[in-house]
Amino acid sequence: MTDIARPRFARGYPGAAERADLRGGAGHRRRLLEGLNGRIAEVGAGSGRNFAHYPKTVDEVVAIEPEPTLRELAAEVARGAAIPITVRAGTADALPFGDGEMDAAVASLVLCSVPDPSRALAELLRVIRPGGELRFYEHVIARTQPKRALLQLADRSGIWPALGGGCHPARDTGAAIAAAGFTIERCERFGFRAERFEPRIPYILGVARRE
Repeated sequence: MTDIARPRFARGYPGAAERADLRGGAGHRRRLLEGLNGRIAEVGAGSGRNFAHYPKTVDEVVAIEPEPTLRELAAEVARGAAIPITVRAGTADALPFGDGEMDAAVASLVLCSVPDPSRALAELLRVIRPGGELRFYEHVIARTQPKRALLQLADRSGIWPALGGGCHPARDTGAAIAAAGFTIERCERFGFRAERFEPRIPYILGVARRE
């Protein structure tokens, strides 16, 4: 299955992503992508908010997005990008690339919502060439109480996943990246409030390498 239709979420997401970028998310995206080069796979491209931040050293981006409405918006943004970007249907657990085909991959605010993070990360490890990078920018479970318990409650209750397009706020994505076989070379952890009314929650931004 390459389409996962979430029309209500897709209608609200572009505006929410724009507000988050104005609150500091755009700077996070720039730091996520700086220094990349070669052929890049972006998983869960959403409405294409990352596209303007790719450096001109990148030869090509192949962006995967399973939600049809968001994919259409991303394709429109891709047409005006400064580098070649192709937007394709697909899911993180069955990427349409050969083994070691990509120089790097980007996972940006997506590993919280994939059905099986370990399977998605195994796919990313498969398609990145030896020595290639995984760039990641994700929100993660808090280390301290009471915020950790509150995020776990929001996850288990189903309220946050229902409102956030399948997002699970209690995942330890940094540990999952390491467990998948990547070597984490850099990982910055910081608090960020994507919306004015949301709590400040932990995010990670960094680089992992396929050995």
